[in-house]
Amino acid sequence: MRQRIHGRYLILSFLLMVLAVLASAQQKKRLTFDQVYRGAETGLFNPMPTITGWEDDTHYLETRRKEGEPAKYYSVDAKSGKEKEVPSKTPDLSQFKDVVGSDVNVNFSATSNDARTKLIYVKDKDLYFLNTATKEFKRLTQTPSEEKNPTLSPDGNYVAFTRDNNLFAIDLGAGKEIQYTTDGSKFIYNGYSSWVYMEEILGRATRYKAFWWSPDSKKLAFMRFDDAKVPVFPLYNSEGTHGFLEETPYPKPGDPNPDVRVGILPVTGGTVIWADFNEKNDQYFGNPFWTPDSKELWIQWMNRGQDTLTVYGMDMGTARIRRVYSEYQPSWVEWFDKIEFLKDNKGFIVKTDKDGWMHLYFYGMDGKLKNRITEGKWQVSNVVLVDEDESLLYFTARKEASTRTDFYRIKMNGKGLTRLTFGDFTHNVRLSPKGSYFITTYSNVSTPEKMAVCNDDGKVLREIGNGKGKEFDNYELARTELVRFNTPDGYDLPVTITLPLDLDPNKKYPVLISIYGGPNSGTVFDGWRGIGAQWWASQGMIQIAVDHRASGHFGKEGVALMHRNLGKWEMNDYIECVKWLRTRSYVDEKKVCITGGSYGGYVTAMALTAGADYFTHGIASSSVTDWRLYDTHYVERFMDTPAENPEGYKNGSAMTYAHKYKGLLRIVHGTMDDNVHMQNSIQLVDTLENLGKHFEFAVYPGGRHGWGGAKGVHSRVEAARFYYRYLLEKPFPEEEYAKLYQMGGSGGRPGGGRPR
Repeated sequence: MRQRIHGRYLILSFLLMVLAVLASAQQKKRLTFDQVYRGAETGLFNPMPTITGWEDDTHYLETRRKEGEPAKYYSVDAKSGKEKEVPSKTPDLSQFKDVVGSDVNVNFSATSNDARTKLIYVKDKDLYFLNTATKEFKRLTQTPSEEKNPTLSPDGNYVAFTRDNNLFAIDLGAGKEIQYTTDGSKFIYNGYSSWVYMEEILGRATRYKAFWWSPDSKKLAFMRFDDAKVPVFPLYNSEGTHGFLEETPYPKPGDPNPDVRVGILPVTGGTVIWADFNEKNDQYFGNPFWTPDSKELWIQWMNRGQDTLTVYGMDMGTARIRRVYSEYQPSWVEWFDKIEFLKDNKGFIVKTDKDGWMHLYFYGMDGKLKNRITEGKWQVSNVVLVDEDESLLYFTARKEASTRTDFYRIKMNGKGLTRLTFGDFTHNVRLSPKGSYFITTYSNVSTPEKMAVCNDDGKVLREIGNGKGKEFDNYELARTELVRFNTPDGYDLPVTITLPLDLDPNKKYPVLISIYGGPNSGTVFDGWRGIGAQWWASQGMIQIAVDHRASGHFGKEGVALMHRNLGKWEMNDYIECVKWLRTRSYVDEKKVCITGGSYGGYVTAMALTAGADYFTHGIASSSVTDWRLYDTHYVERFMDTPAENPEGYKNGSAMTYAHKYKGLLRIVHGTMDDNVHMQNSIQLVDTLENLGKHFEFAVYPGGRHGWGGAKGVHSRVEAARFYYRYLLEKPFPEEEYAKLYQMGGSGGRPGGGRPR
């Protein structure tokens, strides 16, 4: 009898607990459309401190603002938290309106130091100079052509720039303009990069800049590009009555690349010293690096096949080059984004994945390896500080888990590896100049950001920010979980999954998989992701992000699997993800949608063709559809040339599998996309039409590689309409989404990102 009563008591207690949980959930608020998409107040989060840097090794700088009041600036003692108000290191430019005019904040594109005492001001494509210490203000140029990429010398005495594809500088003291080159033309660029170099090698952030000041301000290094042999790709602009063509030299796989030379000249002008390379060779040059003493320029060289990287030191007098470092990999080699030079020519540190994982190596200036610093089946992310006095190196890495970043210290000899951050979080750190303290901003998928000050051993001294607001626990929020699933051949792939708020295991729910998918370009990380997923969770959508085996979680060992077969492993692993999802009773296998832009658009197009038995719907934006249609440097790195790898190119094309297409794909592209040409989407459209397939095609006139404004809102709204109609099968909330247009066209980009 006692056992029966006890059993009844347990059942009653359990029922009461369930009812309490349900009652609590019913009392909680849910986020509205305006809160998720229009920034309406929620009380969910607290603002985090605005840390702008370090004043010295023991004091960090913080900016605070109150509405309607000017910003205030504080120097805070890292250990004690004691603070004092200090003047801003960035001058209030409004005080110079009397000399500059009312539009003083137009664009200060170059500054000489952290204090910003010497500034270059750009107005109507001309350059102006402002000295904030003396209030000196003067016009530097007055020409019909645009001065591009103005860059002050380290000592602040010269400003270099390009004009009409030639390289210039102005001596700010004498007011004298110096023209260094004279052969700039339609296809010859001095100090201004060819498109493929800007996009793939030097980087978009350079804005085509291809010149570099020496640390002592006495020399300029620059690249000269000759695009005469490079095929020109036309983009048709439909504006006006007759429209017009925009033509850009754009090499596609197997095409001739630009001829490139690397030169150095004295700041005062004179003869260019050209590095001793044959510009007609089939080769690439990466970002160069000046040695700290300005005596050598170190030039990165790579062969057309991109399996060999060599760093050469260039002699300033003879232009002769000496080999400093060389690396070969059977797949491909990556450029160095940085070389860490030690003082007094004691050596340098590089980060390379030549053993299959990204690690740090210490070399002498003669190019001989002194010792390896880090090793293991994990990835170094970035070097933060080299403390030569203590022979210590501070760096970030994905070691504890491939989905998290932590902060570490190690001796230069590779011993004494110490983790300085804590917990199961992703950390973003700001280290003091000498390494005595660091500030970490940390979170995971279930914990909003926090911020703490730590000492050099990683001990938390003070928590200075907690993003979790007072209303956080009063809202019913769909949780995002980071899980892993195993492929049949043994890869443990990471996935983030957000389930619907009102999940009923006995019902079926549509799936939305958002991906990118490029080599070494994972998107699944253990960090707080905000509330962007909450609206679709409230509408009944399962939301997924997943990374494949070559996304970076398994080092270069995994990434190199993509060599000569782009598309293969992405499809294999994303299909395995769908198979894994299908084992869950509440997944509707008839509504599995995938979406992405650029490389993500490519994967989406492949999913609806090669993976048509698993993916039912897709929105592919700005997509590569055939790798023969993208640029040389990117594609050949992974695929070699079409002549060398015809089968790989065939197998990597969405057109090859178009006959399998049976779901619903929406193809989205901008007509003026100068990165991934709309030619890609048009060729897929042509193939599907010839096969009698039904699909959707959205064209954005004038759209580049992603777009904002009203068109950005439109693409976002139309994507939502797609999901409501085909996945949720609910009426589209027209009034809610119409509000996005009322925000002035701040709709973001449909996919963005280069295909990498």
